[in-house]
Amino acid sequence: MRSPIPGLGRVMVFLAAALASASLAIPEGWGEEGVQYGLVGTEVTLLCSGARPGSMVQWRRGGTAELPEGSAIRQGALVLPRAGLATMGTYSCHGEDGGLLHTVSLRMGYLPGVPFVSCRASDYENFSCSWTSSVETFLPTRYITTYRKKSLTGEEKRRNKNGHVGLCLQDPSHPGTCTVHGSEFWSSYRLNITEVNPLGSSFRLLDVTMQAIIKPDPPEGLVVEPVPLAPRRLHVSWKYPSSWPKEPHFQLRFRLQYRPVIHRSWSVVETVNLSEVITDAFAGLEHVVQVSAKDFLDAGNWSEWSAEARATPVRDLATTTSEETTTDASLESLAEEPSQAPNPEPINRSDPLEKMAVLVSLGIFAFFVLAAVLVITILIWLRVRKHGKEKTKPHNFLVAATHLKALPKAQIL
Repeated sequence: MRSPIPGLGRVMVFLAAALASASLAIPEGWGEEGVQYGLVGTEVTLLCSGARPGSMVQWRRGGTAELPEGSAIRQGALVLPRAGLATMGTYSCHGEDGGLLHTVSLRMGYLPGVPFVSCRASDYENFSCSWTSSVETFLPTRYITTYRKKSLTGEEKRRNKNGHVGLCLQDPSHPGTCTVHGSEFWSSYRLNITEVNPLGSSFRLLDVTMQAIIKPDPPEGLVVEPVPLAPRRLHVSWKYPSSWPKEPHFQLRFRLQYRPVIHRSWSVVETVNLSEVITDAFAGLEHVVQVSAKDFLDAGNWSEWSAEARATPVRDLATTTSEETTTDASLESLAEEPSQAPNPEPINRSDPLEKMAVLVSLGIFAFFVLAAVLVITILIWLRVRKHGKEKTKPHNFLVAATHLKALPKAQIL
């Protein structure tokens, strides 16, 4: 028989398992012996375990008889109504003769809140989750971290009767994080992060899809070098992050950003290679370069930017003298008004390749202009010539007619 609400049964079973695991995982002792915990705003009762039933006892706080306002002694126990953070301290009970019978340290706090959880995969084989508490409880706190694969194959269901619930492993050197090893890139997982303190527990369920949370670590080994005899070029190279396994089916693509140190705006290019040549650098100015990475098929997010690397393009010998005469004021003006174009116009314009390209462009332009003028001239000449011929035809006809009229009549007969 199927559940009237699809998936409701699974959710209820999973929630029950989470609560059961949380209750079982709460340790019996949360601190040193003799510590009692209380919920802020509730009534707290401190027992005098060394007193005989019905005997008179005295309670002291911090060695003095001054107790919190509204406190009362009932059958040898100290009752603190509406206890708060100010109620915390060390309490002791004494017999009629003043002898010490029992000591207890009271710590007040709050129930755990639902933790904030986020997950990230730095490669396609593992993912990690981190969390922070949503409530400052003022009490010692521990976390239970488990996961379950959402879609199981028939074989996996036969091998894992419990739905493949596993531990998200916590690293003591990195508190607030856990890692799932050997995850599958095309699978989805449900994380259960349970926060537990001496007063109770609370948990967060989070569905995770590997393709959505993958975010590589920044590329490593970034090197920037000037290119000899090329004042506008810098050669940039880098390596895959060491955390990304070398696998031909899971490649990365890269994003390179660079700018002169005196500019505020970045130029950005993308590439699939492990090196790139910047062709529009400012000659003689130090540049800062960074690179980030992303899954080749655009899954997930871009990595953080790598550490900065800096280099200065070589100076052009032909313009070194003129550049040295540039005043400090002009450089300050350049820094205050940076170019907003993606590829700023370089200061050095004496690149031989650029000069050659300009000359070739001018030559081609002049050739087309001359050809156009020649064609227009020929067309005008042909039209004038044709018009001249048509204009001379009536004159010749009149001359012939006059000649015939002047002939003698005898000749005509």
